[in-house]
Amino acid sequence: QVRLIESGGGLVQAGGSLKLSCIVSGLPFSVYTMGWFRQVPGEEREFVATISRFGGTTQYSESVQGRFYISRENNKNTLYLQMNRLKPEDTAVYYCAASEAGVVVTSQRAYEYWGQGTQVTVSS
Repeated sequence: QVRLIESGGGLVQAGGSLKLSCIVSGLPFSVYTMGWFRQVPGEEREFVATISRFGGTTQYSESVQGRFYISRENNKNTLYLQMNRLKPEDTAVYYCAASEAGVVVTSQRAYEYWGQGTQVTVSS
């Protein structure tokens, strides 16, 4: 059974930092491109960041470029998202996802497996 379990969300003041983690089991982690997405109630899920199988390539949405950093530890089957200089508009449920695409991908349609999400709330 494939499981992706996010953690690290919470309430933080604007300007603060959080680090999300996603522990993956049930699939060969190093084979998968990984990504982070986020969703606000009533809105479409949006791409945040993606990382290639061995971490050599990353891509970010314009809204988080320079503030968020995606990384992975394949020996721990874990994906991370370091979020700095948080803004109220970063408030959302954050999801990790796994893709067999073999390259970095920003479309959620390319991701086969998803976690349940972790809430991030940034107060002004």
